[in-house]
Amino acid sequence: MRSRDETASLMALTLPICGAQLAQSGMGATDVIMAGRASATDLAAVSVGSSLWMPLMLFMTGTLMGLTPIVGQLLGAKRTQDIRPYLHQALWLGLALGMMTASLLWFAVMPIFELMDVPPSVAELATGYLAAVAFGMPGVAFYQALRAFSDGMNHTRPSLWISLVGLGINIPSNYLLIYGGPGLVDLLGPGVPDFLQSIPAMGAVGCGIATALSMWAMCISMVFYSRVSRAYAPVALWHAISWPRRDMLTELLHVGLPIGVAIFVEVTLFTLIALFIASLGEITVAAHQVALNITSILFMLPLSLAMALTVRVSNTLGGGQSMRAGFVAWNGLVVCLLIALLNDLFLWLAAGPIVSLYTHNPEVQAMAMSLIYLAMLYQVSDALQVNMAGALRGYKDTRIIMAITLISYWLVGLGGGHLLGHEGVPGLLAPLGVHGYWIGLIAGLTVAALLLGWRLWHISKTFARGVRRIPSS
Repeated sequence: MRSRDETASLMALTLPICGAQLAQSGMGATDVIMAGRASATDLAAVSVGSSLWMPLMLFMTGTLMGLTPIVGQLLGAKRTQDIRPYLHQALWLGLALGMMTASLLWFAVMPIFELMDVPPSVAELATGYLAAVAFGMPGVAFYQALRAFSDGMNHTRPSLWISLVGLGINIPSNYLLIYGGPGLVDLLGPGVPDFLQSIPAMGAVGCGIATALSMWAMCISMVFYSRVSRAYAPVALWHAISWPRRDMLTELLHVGLPIGVAIFVEVTLFTLIALFIASLGEITVAAHQVALNITSILFMLPLSLAMALTVRVSNTLGGGQSMRAGFVAWNGLVVCLLIALLNDLFLWLAAGPIVSLYTHNPEVQAMAMSLIYLAMLYQVSDALQVNMAGALRGYKDTRIIMAITLISYWLVGLGGGHLLGHEGVPGLLAPLGVHGYWIGLIAGLTVAALLLGWRLWHISKTFARGVRRIPSS
């Protein structure tokens, strides 16, 4: 009975988060599809540009996610009067991070493109695309701070609806700005107003502008919702401004910065693997991308469950129920294990037809299926490690996650994958190509799950014994 009630509460938080994550993934898919229809150069520019701004944005938003367990614990302790100052500190921090990220995208990309040996035509378009996206960075930082606050308050549905707003802005803006007025006339006919017909086709740069508009639309929508919703009334969110405070900013960075680094490490792992396998041929690259895209979509549910688990653990701890917090964490892991097994079943039954939707090339299909079979091996360890990390964030125990992520992902996952993929084991094993990298992923995720499981067991027992407590002021 207790497990059923807790699972119901956890899933009520998880499903809206999952919807929001899928909607935001939809924006990236829209960018790729529409840029690809414009030209191969525009698609290359968007792809190269995204490989730069996405890790930076995820580092920034991950850092701001440190607000969620802080708010969750304060809410559980019924200290709602302390929540508003922390949110305002997160907004100040978001402003600083947003401007820093925008500055990097404005001024530091050309040396990177030269280092990556990007063709000049692609580099020029990608520079314009990133310059446009950069304007949205402060907006997405503000949105993420407000979303982290809302999640910590047990209100995860606003992020779903507002992500749908962003997607709703992104699609028509992309169409208008990428293809211009002529493209709109081709779609809707000659009845398009003259001022819209006069908009030039901007290709990748238009895609960047549309992305920035979506970011600011989400930010403004979240600000408006937080002002009118009664759900946040006890916090008196916009009653008065809290100016920057060193102690609160330090705590936010203490909790949030390791989260940002851990997410950055995870994202760059996949980016680096994509770069390393680029020399293995277009069939390999295509198969890797297809398999990764399918498994990434399935990963959204375990990831969303982990974010919800952070809220549930932090709320329970804030209420002084340290022993129950351990139950909440381990019950969440049982749920995530069941989800991982369902994902495996889905891949076993449906991977073939889904792969055929991505490509008609039999070589790509065969290799993608072989990679998906490997992905089935790490579904359990991947789901467990992300949810263990989510539970530990609820305890505000984030630095150990960063250390474990660095060791597991880069040393074991990337290092081992590169060894198996390109070098092999002399006298024992020939280089395995892309399959070696995926075996490295399995090893890295398994090591992460084991280490994070040990840490969660230790920290939950420590809190349950009352050795560590939530501060009262």
